[in-house]
Amino acid sequence: MSALINDKTLPVRRRLRWPFSNRFWLSVLSVLLLLLVWWSVTALGLIAPLFLPPPQQVFSKLLLIASPQVFMDATLWQHLTASLTRMLIALFAAAAIGIPVGILMGLSPVARGLLDPLIELYCPIPPLAYLPLMVIWFGIGETSKILLIYLAIFAPVTLSTLAGVRNAQQVRIRAAPSLGATRWQLLRWVILPGALPEILTGLRIGLEVGWSTRVAAELIAATHGLGFMVQSAGEFLATDVVLAGIAVIALIAFSLELGLRALQRRLTPWNGEQS
Repeated sequence: MSALINDKTLPVRRRLRWPFSNRFWLSVLSVLLLLLVWWSVTALGLIAPLFLPPPQQVFSKLLLIASPQVFMDATLWQHLTASLTRMLIALFAAAAIGIPVGILMGLSPVARGLLDPLIELYCPIPPLAYLPLMVIWFGIGETSKILLIYLAIFAPVTLSTLAGVRNAQQVRIRAAPSLGATRWQLLRWVILPGALPEILTGLRIGLEVGWSTRVAAELIAATHGLGFMVQSAGEFLATDVVLAGIAVIALIAFSLELGLRALQRRLTPWNGEQS
């Protein structure tokens, strides 16, 4: 062969990649279209500002209550801190108790037979149905609100953990003891990694249910919190504050969901891969 090899390498053409996916830009476009329709309806005077103020008024009010200007004896950040504190305490408590209970139910038929009917019995009941009972037992303080949120999160976390443990690969579970693994090593290196995707999914579901329950719990007998702020604004016909509060509630819920999704991708990169 008398082929001549040129020392000069041809430049490789690379396609430019956008930093975000097409789905992201479609989501941004849908939000912008919603804002455009909102602005058009209010600008044309089709709806009175008392019922639907223009978006720029809501944004201005949001900046105002986010400043040292207080609303109902607290700033937006103080209301937000109160809501997040209740939510995080309930979430950590539900995870600290629900995950071990789910693992125990997945490993022990006796524990599953004892606890599964109780959890399945209270799981379909809306968490707000327990609110009068929580108030009677624990008063109108923080304890009743946190317990109500905890009850909303506990069942999804426990049942998802149970499903993850039972769906763990039985081949690895049977092979580990033959390789000399102790019970703790079997739990730590085989069962927990296999159940982790389901556990994180349960936390995401519990977070969504708990966040909505928290908003409803703050509508009753609260002095701080986003739900309390929205309810108080509605009583004074401050529609701009109501919409600003709803926007903050939605943004926080969306941010928490994205955070748990990122954590799930980081901790379970093998999820979805076939082993």
